[in-house]
Order: sequence, then structure tokens, then C-alpha cells
Amino acid sequence: MFLRTPRARRLAALFFGAAAAAVPLSGCGGSSSPAKGPDPARAVPASAALYAGATLRPSGALASSARAAGQALTHQSDPYRRLLGALQLPGAPALDFNRDVSPWLGTQGGLFVSGAGTSHARAAVASLLSSLEQAILGGSGQISFPFGAPAAPAAGAVGADGAILLDTTNSHAAETFLHEQAAHAGAHATSYRGVSFQAGAGGVALGLVHGFAVIGTESALRAVIDTTAGAAPLASAPSYAALRAAVPAGELGHVYLPGEGVAPASTGASAGTGTGSASQLLSLLAGGTPTDISLIPAAGTIALDVDTLPSAAPSAPAGLLAGGAEASRAVSELPGESFVAVGLGSGASIGRFVHALSATASLGRPGSEAPGLSINGLLGAALAPVSILTEESASARREFHSWLGPGALFASGSGLADLRAGLVIDSRNPALSRAAVAKVAARLRAAGDSVSAASIPGTDAAASVQARGLPIALDIADGRDSRGQTKFVIGLGEASVAEALNPSSAFAAAPSYAAAAAQLGGGAQPSLVVQLPTLLSLLEGIGLAEDPTIRGLVPLGRALTTVSAGTSRLSGGVQRTRVVAGLRG
Repeated sequence: MFLRTPRARRLAALFFGAAAAAVPLSGCGGSSSPAKGPDPARAVPASAALYAGATLRPSGALASSARAAGQALTHQSDPYRRLLGALQLPGAPALDFNRDVSPWLGTQGGLFVSGAGTSHARAAVASLLSSLEQAILGGSGQISFPFGAPAAPAAGAVGADGAILLDTTNSHAAETFLHEQAAHAGAHATSYRGVSFQAGAGGVALGLVHGFAVIGTESALRAVIDTTAGAAPLASAPSYAALRAAVPAGELGHVYLPGEGVAPASTGASAGTGTGSASQLLSLLAGGTPTDISLIPAAGTIALDVDTLPSAAPSAPAGLLAGGAEASRAVSELPGESFVAVGLGSGASIGRFVHALSATASLGRPGSEAPGLSINGLLGAALAPVSILTEESASARREFHSWLGPGALFASGSGLADLRAGLVIDSRNPALSRAAVAKVAARLRAAGDSVSAASIPGTDAAASVQARGLPIALDIADGRDSRGQTKFVIGLGEASVAEALNPSSAFAAAPSYAAAAAQLGGGAQPSLVVQLPTLLSLLEGIGLAEDPTIRGLVPLGRALTTVSAGTSRLSGGVQRTRVVAGLRG
């Protein structure tokens, strides 16, 4: 229940939506696909704030895997055709792939947003990702042309400055297509540095540049011309080149962020509202570090490889997936029956996780919740003590941050009656973590919760909190596990605390842990394992599958089996976090 929030839904939308921005337009081609064309990143300016590249006409096993993954996730026989909308200018008629695009389309494509580090670029990336999220999970159908000023700007609306680049195999057919699109946009012929192109209303421009069909804003098209004329391309940027040197086998598409291209999300409780939520989630995922996310479909699975480099700025925030070995160890010590196991690394990682969830507008103290169970009510109550531990204040740094070690979330059971769930945090200072129980309890009492002292076997300090939004008590305790390690536990009831401290078996010995390790491969140890059928069954059993917070994600969840993640180190300082989702047959 800790993962099925608006934030989690947007994270899934980001994963699958950003990937969808970089998947085949051709319906996955076949054995007659043309030879691999030039890399669009060689024509994209090095200053791009976001870049997505893809193989547009895969062949062989990659083509069949891509099609199967798309069909499983979207439940559509031809899942990629609606991506044609990205090429359709406002006011132009619907495109037909075989008639309009296939005669000239090559094998490689790219999309970029201009101006890394600028406020306009951050707003543009947020707008682009938000529209992708709506198109992929919101059921709005065809993806729209993403660039240029909005036709009727609403308050705060931003048109993305950028362009789509498509490799071409027939320049005459490509020019015919571009001229037809330009006519619908009321464009006029112009040129820059000797390259002719069409410029239309709203800053839209189209042209054939160095063998690429370029459709986007005029400023972005001019930047492509500058790059092909000798300006620094993204392909030669040091961070991009280092990350792309580690391209995983079987990659279908990828999304690259330079680190400063999307502003790190605020750590305040109000961050993440509005249309920038997907952008802020991407920031939480990548932090302030250069990041490349690869999409890898395979037989029965779809994977994301999130590759990051250390930031040149020591103060740059780490990403949500930066827990590494600490997160994996924390997961391995969880109860063996867990169907949700999420490692959070050190105290800083715990704080980032809380911010990723609590930044939803409706989260926080659930005083306005309607009667009965709700996702927001459950999370608001469950995360309140964690927010106290990880808040950025002088007292929190003094009383809590110094002892917060690696943490992990778990959930086990089959229904509300036998549900066991909680957050387990290693303590680096038993005296301080023991004292923290009373201090957190006092803060919750001051916030209006009913708090009482508790006595739980195996703990040195414990408090029971009856929070609004939770049907059972939330117990906060500090105790020792069977190995003598002091752990701070926030659990749903006394039984959850007892299971966290003294599980009948460790998750490292569970079959699901071994299966996740095998699925991840490369020696990566699992830091996340979620068995979606069990989770969805629990949500349905307690009447939460139709909660508006998660209702849009349930069909996607039903298309998947287990989601696993783990981190490994590659050469060149690259850290890779692989996320693998099993696909239902």
C-alpha cells in the first residue's frame, strides 16, 4: 500500500511514458528493416535539457519483444501507431503511417528539449512529461505534437522549445511530407546558414537537415543546423558519451538528462503539485546527476536500466535509486513472506522517498478525508512519523538524522486482518533512536493523533498511535533484532513490529528474492521486489482498487507480475539500477 499513490502512478507514467516517447513509429518493422541509420544525437545541440532516442524500425527478436511488450501494457494490437500524433501539426489531418511516413522513414529517431539549466527548459520538460503522462495513462488517445507555443495559452502554460529528428532513407519523399505538413501550418519558406526550411505560426518549423527530417520550433531547428555545421553535438558531450558507452544489450530507446536540465524537486510538502509532477519525479529519480534511462524489452519482461554518473557538484542531490548496497542489504533482512520489499538506503534516501510521496497535494494530515479507507488517508497517517524523522530542521538533524541508517519497507499477508507492514530503519546510535520514540510520539500527539505508551516484547521503547485515516494502530518502537542490531520500526500494529524485529525467515532466503536476483542478472542484488498480483488482490479485498488515486494504474498493474530492482557498478564510474517488470502472458 505504500507504493500505490498518485506519486507512484506518475512514476510509472514517467517510466512507461518517457519510454513510449522513444519507441517505434513503424509498428516494429520486420526482417526487411533497413540498415541502422545515423545517430540523431550527433545533430542535437550539447545544451539539450532532455533527449530521447530510439530505434524506429527494429528487426528480429527486438521487434517481436517490443511489440509483445507494447501489446501487454496497452492492450492494443498495434500499440505504437498513436505515436504518429507527435508528427501531426496543429490543424493538420490525421496521418497514415503507410502512406505518409513509411516511404521515407529510416531506423533512428530522436527528440530533444532545448536549454539545459534554464527555467523555461524546466517548465517545458514538465509540460512535455505531463502531456505524455496524460496520453499514456490518462486514456486521452493520440499523443499530440509537443513543441511550440500553445494555440490558446492558459495561465502558466508553456510550449516546449525543441524538435523531433527522424532519420530518412528517401529525401524526396521526406521533403514532400514536410511541405505538405508545412502547408497545413501556413508556413513560409525561409533559410538559415544556407539550409532551406519552412517556418509557420506559433514558432513551428520543418525542414530536412543533414539527412534528418526535423519538426519542432524554429529556434530548435536552427540549433540543429548549427550543430550539423560544427557546433558541439550532444553525442560528444562528456557525460552523455560516458553513459552511452555502457549501453545495455537489447536497448529499444533511451532518455537522457544532463543533471541540470530538470530542476530537483523541492523537499517541501507542497512540492510536486500541478503539471510539473512527472518532471519532479524524474528529478527525484535522477537527482542532480547525469542520467540515461534505457528501455529493454525481452521475452516476457520489460526492463529499465537507469545509469547515472557522479555529479561534478558535490552538493547535487542524489537520486531516489542511489541506495545501492545499503538498500539491498536492508531488503535482504526483511521478513521472508513479504510481497512488497523496498530498500531505501541511508537516512537521506528515506527522506527522498518520503518527499516523493508526500509531495502530492492531497497527502499530508488527512483531516479532510472522507469517512472510510482511502489511499491518501492511509499514506498520510503512515508517513507522518517518517516525515518528522526526515524533515529539514535543526532539531531533526540533531535528534534524528545522525542515527538514521539504511531502511526498508515491507508488507506481507493476504488481507487487512493479517496484514503486516512497516518501515524498518537501522539505528547508528541506540540511545538516540530509543529517545526518538517519545519525541516522535509527542509531535504526533500535538498534531491531534491519539498516542499512548505501548509494551512490545523485544523493544526498549514503544508508542501506539491511533491516527486518522488508519483502521489499526500505528506502532513506533525501538528494539533489537535476533542479531543484536538496533532497529527503529514504524509498523501497522504490534504484530508488524514483532515480525520486523524477529521474522520467521529472512527475505534473502525467500524464493521471490532468488527469482528477482536471477531476473536482474549481472550480479545485482535486489533492492526492490513487488509482487503485483498479491498487492492488487489485497487492494481489491479491502475495497481500494477503485480509489481514484490508483484506479488509472490498475489495468497496467494487471499486465505485470513481479517488479524487481537492483543496483550494480559499471566501469567509468557509472552506477546502474535495473528495474525489471514481468509481463503477463
